[in-house]
Amino acid sequence: MARFRRRVLVIALVVMGAFAVLGFRLFHLQVTRHEELAERAESNRTAVVPVVPNRGLILDRNGVVLASNYSAYTLEITPSKAGDLEQTIDALAQIVEIQPRDRRRFKRLREDSRSFDSIPIRTRLTDEEVARFAAQRYRFPGVEIKARLFRNYPMGELASHVLGYIGRINQREKAAMEDWPEEDQANYKGTDYIGKLGIEQSYEKVLHGQTGVEQMETSAGGRAVRRLASHPATPGNTVMLSLDIKLQKLVEDMFGDRRGALVALDPRNGEVLAFVSKPTFNPNLFVEGIDSESWAALNESIDKPLLNRALRGTYPPGSTYKPFMALGALELGKRSPTLVVNDPGFYTYGGHTFRSHEGGLGGVDMVRAIQFSSNTYFYSLAVDMGVDTIHDFMKPLGFGQITGIDLPGEVRGVLPSTEWKRSVNKRPETRRWYSGETVSLGIGQGYNNFTMLQLALAEATLANGGTKYRPHLVKAIKNTVTGQVQEVPEPPGQNLGYKAKNIDIVRAGLVAVNKAGTGTRIFAGAPYTSAGKTGTAQAVSLGQNVKYNAKALEEHQRDHSLFAAFAPAENPRIALALIVENAGFGAAAAAPIVRRVFDYWLLGQYPNEQDMAAVRAGKAAAPIGQPLPATEVALPSAAAASAAAAP
Repeated sequence: MARFRRRVLVIALVVMGAFAVLGFRLFHLQVTRHEELAERAESNRTAVVPVVPNRGLILDRNGVVLASNYSAYTLEITPSKAGDLEQTIDALAQIVEIQPRDRRRFKRLREDSRSFDSIPIRTRLTDEEVARFAAQRYRFPGVEIKARLFRNYPMGELASHVLGYIGRINQREKAAMEDWPEEDQANYKGTDYIGKLGIEQSYEKVLHGQTGVEQMETSAGGRAVRRLASHPATPGNTVMLSLDIKLQKLVEDMFGDRRGALVALDPRNGEVLAFVSKPTFNPNLFVEGIDSESWAALNESIDKPLLNRALRGTYPPGSTYKPFMALGALELGKRSPTLVVNDPGFYTYGGHTFRSHEGGLGGVDMVRAIQFSSNTYFYSLAVDMGVDTIHDFMKPLGFGQITGIDLPGEVRGVLPSTEWKRSVNKRPETRRWYSGETVSLGIGQGYNNFTMLQLALAEATLANGGTKYRPHLVKAIKNTVTGQVQEVPEPPGQNLGYKAKNIDIVRAGLVAVNKAGTGTRIFAGAPYTSAGKTGTAQAVSLGQNVKYNAKALEEHQRDHSLFAAFAPAENPRIALALIVENAGFGAAAAAPIVRRVFDYWLLGQYPNEQDMAAVRAGKAAAPIGQPLPATEVALPSAAAASAAAAP
């Protein structure tokens, strides 16, 4: 009996101990860890889903939509969940149409994504295709249909280098995001796309908007059952440009298939009116992920359509540089405007002969030297000034400097100096500046290498009497929620302190160019007074005694055609610079484009088809026939651009 009691006591103690352990564990779970476990249970029952905001619109100065959004269904695969990808895609192709270019695009996107990222294999599915897949979804783990917003550029290739494009966020960009503030990182949760170039990139945070959240109740299998709470996304704001898209279209159409760039500014405030780089590309190709075939066609083309020539292309300015040399001579007291220099058709310095006008111009003062573009006059002026003096005068005008335009990727170009040459060369014999190298600087050749943006900025500064305004494309931001429009603040213009009488002398020379110089035929009959300077810049160097013969050279080796101008001369409202690559003399190819730009901006006129064809062919002078009212010329339709972009 005593033994039995001991056993009962032991068992009772064991049972009580077990209950004590259970009680302690229950207290620990229910009291000590209550909040933690309740939160975990709630998270198993619910899921927080980011709501991606609508991207903001981009408009031109007249309210024309240049970038918008559309919604579409996409068929997407998560590689880590889908098993054998090739078999999965082959099976999907039996249900929805999957073309070879879709496979190539998927492969390209997969290489730049993580295995657990959802990657589209088909976009813009029809309702019928959605229904067919939904009926057989159980066969495809890791494959689902998503409703997404896509970016649309309704004008197609028009102004593509200005707008840029959006594309899927790649690994490099994801790594860079890790250094962002936590708030910014959170705002991109659920976002697959980001601005890559142009305005889309430089105003990314304005256009993106604020990501919202939805709290969803989920089943044990993770499927959404119902929405518990939500905080809506805030759409991105609308970006309003200073660009006139019809002027942009006019210029791009006049270039035709030729390569080149044009930048037109309002000299009164620095607003960009047109920003052209030819050839262009269709940004719609990049939105859904460009396929390898299309990418190769763009990336390997000899014409380099992806190069923003207005922002990143650098060229010798040729004779368009001469007016600034003249202004420098006047401001620095290196030349009197009435000093007559004999132009015999050449200039000899240090035993070398530099070419000028065949037969010579005879005696020329400063105005005639600009009007008839005397090389001899400006060769001798460059020697009198010296390379460092030229550098120091040209630098404030913006030559060889970053202008600060609100586009990413601007290059500096080359404004040569003795210090510059020392810094870019390693061997002692190549670091020294030789006085003979200064001669060609006077006519915009030699080491001079600038962008059309820099030349246009200098031209605008000259046009308004010497005040430099930062070039900018964005005029205002419109709040999508409140509708409030806020002007983008710009720094005040920088007065470079030029004497009005010196500006007037240079302006007189530029007006003479279009009245009785190389621009006479182009501006014949214009009801306004314009000021301009033609330019021809070498694409390849020729020997001192070698005569230029365009027919003997390959097309890409021929001279470039340039023109820099402003109008009206007495009260400028537009200033510009342009280059037509490998097109020869400035008066033949570049100047006719300028005349039509001025007619559009000042008179509201648009060239007719015959005149447009002549400009494209480089065989135009003054406008041919009756111009069209610009208000009656239609822009490309959104439907046509979408059809052109469709795969």
